[in-house]
Amino acid sequence: MTSVASLARAPADIATDAGVLRVRPMEAADSARWDAFVEACPEATFFHRAGWRRLLEDVLGHRTYYVLAEADGRIEGVLPLGHVKSRLFGSALVSTPFCVYGGVAATSPRARAALTERACALARDLRVDYLELRHLVPRNFDWPRKDLYVTFRRPIDPDPEQNMLAIPRKQRAMVRKGMQAGLVSEIDAGVDRFYRAYSESVRNLGTPVLPRRWYAALQAEFGGACDVLTVTREGRLVASVLSFYFRDQVLPYYGGGTDEAREVKGNDFMYWELMRRAGERGYRLFDYGRSKQGTGSFSFKKNWGFEPEPLAYEYYLVRAKSVPEVNPLNPKYRHFIRVWQQLPLGVTQALGPLLARSLG
Repeated sequence: MTSVASLARAPADIATDAGVLRVRPMEAADSARWDAFVEACPEATFFHRAGWRRLLEDVLGHRTYYVLAEADGRIEGVLPLGHVKSRLFGSALVSTPFCVYGGVAATSPRARAALTERACALARDLRVDYLELRHLVPRNFDWPRKDLYVTFRRPIDPDPEQNMLAIPRKQRAMVRKGMQAGLVSEIDAGVDRFYRAYSESVRNLGTPVLPRRWYAALQAEFGGACDVLTVTREGRLVASVLSFYFRDQVLPYYGGGTDEAREVKGNDFMYWELMRRAGERGYRLFDYGRSKQGTGSFSFKKNWGFEPEPLAYEYYLVRAKSVPEVNPLNPKYRHFIRVWQQLPLGVTQALGPLLARSLG
């Protein structure tokens, strides 16, 4: 059997009708070329960027396997993979952990096929429970698939008034209530206020939070492609959201509010402010991100007039017998969620990262 170390490092030359395709691990020197390919490839997303590799390894301590396919020095496809394993939740090879999109991004069918096979071989060699590819659209039609997740995306206009009018009437009223409550927004240089609001919000949902340094590292790694917008009322923290920017898209990714946010429609105001600011800066697509069907987050995004688009999370089963159900809707986690919701915020901030790093 090929060792994991050799499979991870060794290039493989594949002869095709179009010439020789080489599949090999990404090296440090490839980062700029990798990101240039991701920027240009229609199938690629922000979550294919090379910077995620450093974050997964250095901040969360996960082993990664970033693989590219090239011919004549030209990249034809990339596949970012992370190995997430724990005693509680098992062992999985995922593209991309802690990201809503991933999988193979390629400009040729041969690169897509070669990278998929490389991932399957690595999954077998690592003896993981399963390989999970988080594609936006189906790619491997004979693989098991999870239909739980959808994404919400919609074009935005450079004119704020047009964006406001595109919001359904009832939701538009919620945004205006936030304006009338005297809420203000600003871009934060750091993540301190964001982390306070977000960690409180996810605690209330019964979900562990990643360490504060994860969010600070995102801001440092991606620079101008990542910012934090914070909403206050009379100087008090109300809500905050950390967003990514990719091509012409804005992606609010981590967002949450304090108890006061519900009273003054702080989250409604916050997402409106993000949309308004992004439209004025030239971004043309608002990506509300992933939600589980039948949840409050799903309903909230639909209320904005966004239509759900199914995500094609595809699974290659190795040791697992069925598609995994590691999510809050699984009945076996209900007791844990209820207990977590009752814990003091400081306790969840301390213990959360120990659990959250295994929930890729």
